[in-house]
Amino acid sequence: MIKLSSVVIAISLALTVQAQATTTPPSDKAIKLTQDTILIDTHIDVPYRIHAKWADVTKATDGGDFDYPRAVEGGLNAPFMSIYIPANLEFEGKGKSFQLANQLIDSMEAIVQRAPDKFAIADSTQDIEQQFKDKKMSIAMGMENGSPIEGDMNNLKHFFDRGVRYITLAHSQSNHISDSSYDIRRKWKGLSPFGKKLVTEMNNIGMLVDVSHISDDAFYQVMEISNVPVIASHSSLRKYTPGFERNMDDDMLLALKKNGGVIQINFGSSFVTSSSRNWYDQLNDKKDSAKKQGTKLSKDFDAMYRAKNPFPFASLAQVLDHIDHVVELIGIDYVGIGSDYDGVGDSLPIGLKDVSSYPNLVQGLMDRGYSDKDIKKILSGNMLRVWKQAEQYAKQH
Repeated sequence: MIKLSSVVIAISLALTVQAQATTTPPSDKAIKLTQDTILIDTHIDVPYRIHAKWADVTKATDGGDFDYPRAVEGGLNAPFMSIYIPANLEFEGKGKSFQLANQLIDSMEAIVQRAPDKFAIADSTQDIEQQFKDKKMSIAMGMENGSPIEGDMNNLKHFFDRGVRYITLAHSQSNHISDSSYDIRRKWKGLSPFGKKLVTEMNNIGMLVDVSHISDDAFYQVMEISNVPVIASHSSLRKYTPGFERNMDDDMLLALKKNGGVIQINFGSSFVTSSSRNWYDQLNDKKDSAKKQGTKLSKDFDAMYRAKNPFPFASLAQVLDHIDHVVELIGIDYVGIGSDYDGVGDSLPIGLKDVSSYPNLVQGLMDRGYSDKDIKKILSGNMLRVWKQAEQYAKQH
């Protein structure tokens, strides 16, 4: 995480205020629809954020993208908190992944214990629906990176019992389960032998398989193996980011429809537009060039680069384009929200800067002609359908 200088912070804030001023405020109808609907966001990185620098998110916080007051303002009532495990050799297969995952789960339980009038752990779709009626914010959990499984099916059951309801099989490096879309080393040519068994066992116990982050080969192998719908918890579309394997292409969307799964659109600008991706590529090229010349990079290198080369934030309209394309290609029943709040740094689109912003998205959907029924499917209906199918399958196995 970068520590920005006061000058850069001031510039960034000024640009953000200016950009937000161009966003039309949501209508009363959009706000009411958002507030009156279960709103599931399948990927918010609060656990690792407060692990790195603790903050009491049951109250308003100075930083970050999530806290209780802003979530209430935005209508968010069912966030999936990401039990994120860094993808590196220090963690993989040495017990550290298992340890950290349990600590992050503990931190989510602590939030509920600290503010039981505001939060409740949600282990099931029934919990989500009941807690919505009780006007409590559900904390569901998904594990980002299957590293904590550590090759032991008993660990899968352990984390299920602790409330984890989906596992992103890999993260930014290939692990003992699957190849990663970011990793040029394709050790397994998709899933490992253990990974293939793991997908079946995840089906059997009701743990959703998350195909975000994994390689294309691994994705299609999951499609062959899984007997229940899968999720892409925080992915967007390769149509708008050509060559970015982390996003999904049209053939994958068609396979997802056949599987019955759902893609939860990531808000991060670099997932939404090529110009944002190119900005990061240019930054990394500058770093590589400086290192080759023997220049020691200052801790403010990224911030200074951003000050001279303003980041091209995506727009709300461009995020809506991703949703539109999924709907046009495979239908309204296969798309939802996986923002990646607290996970993508200062790269969030204009109009979607934090968890108070969901009414802006709803207004945008309304402006594009989506019915209330269809908007509710995007906000939670599609994800609840997939989750319920996983629950039902597990009851039969």
